[in-house]
Amino acid sequence: MASRRTGPAAWAQDRLLRALIGALLLLPYAWRVPLCGWVMSRLIAPFAGWDRRVRANLARVLPNLPEAEVRRLMRRVPDNVGRAVIESYSGQAFVERAARAPVTGPGLATLEAAHEAGRPVVIVTGHFGNYDASRAALRARGFEIGGLYRPMNNRYFNEHYVRAMAAIGGPVFARGKAGLAGMLRHLKGGGMLGLLIDVHMRDGAVLRFFGHPAKTALSAADLALKYDAPLVPVYAIRAENGLDFEIRVDAPIPRGTPAEMTQALNDSLEAVVREHLDQWFWIHRRWRVAPAA
Repeated sequence: MASRRTGPAAWAQDRLLRALIGALLLLPYAWRVPLCGWVMSRLIAPFAGWDRRVRANLARVLPNLPEAEVRRLMRRVPDNVGRAVIESYSGQAFVERAARAPVTGPGLATLEAAHEAGRPVVIVTGHFGNYDASRAALRARGFEIGGLYRPMNNRYFNEHYVRAMAAIGGPVFARGKAGLAGMLRHLKGGGMLGLLIDVHMRDGAVLRFFGHPAKTALSAADLALKYDAPLVPVYAIRAENGLDFEIRVDAPIPRGTPAEMTQALNDSLEAVVREHLDQWFWIHRRWRVAPAA
């Protein structure tokens, strides 16, 4: 899938974003990360309508949240998004920070055993904390993790977005025919593949997330079954200081049908989001299915 948007408006949007990112990168790491969070939360999110979307999503799936908590999340969610954006553009500084993150959880032994045996693994996470931190932390332990990504609509922005992802480590594969071929070669060769599961997929299965129907891709489970690969949820949980992370590797998902395994992935992500409501990207249009579905 190629990035689609070109032309003067897309070019101008990209130049503005490049200028903002470039200016932030001039600052020390410990300053630029919270500053980008503040800019995203206080300036960009209200203009983009993200605060309203956060409120709408929360009203849909957590209608009993106190108003004070809703307002807190309307600020903290885009703050986390902004931090994640500039972290992922910070290259080696971010990689070194994430590499120091503790990696724990019952699934870590599975990753280590698969790595020793040269066996493929499908790692699944969501738009939570900063998912690139888990890739950097696991790579520091010797795991080579490829990533599948959806190209940005703005072609100019996509060029440096892909470079930033690749700088964190591991091969990255674009959704589409060429990327799919590279991704399958990586898995067949015993590599680990990281996938995000928490976006609306038009052709996905109607499963449940926070008790509501949400179309979800079955591809992670399909790949795990086809290549006899463990399906392991992994989460990068942002620490209280806003700069560091804890990497949680949950137990592998038991074998079953693709729908059963994917529902278990949704349940795993929901559990960690409920523990840290401000770290999931509530700005996404996750629920686009009628409640009666």
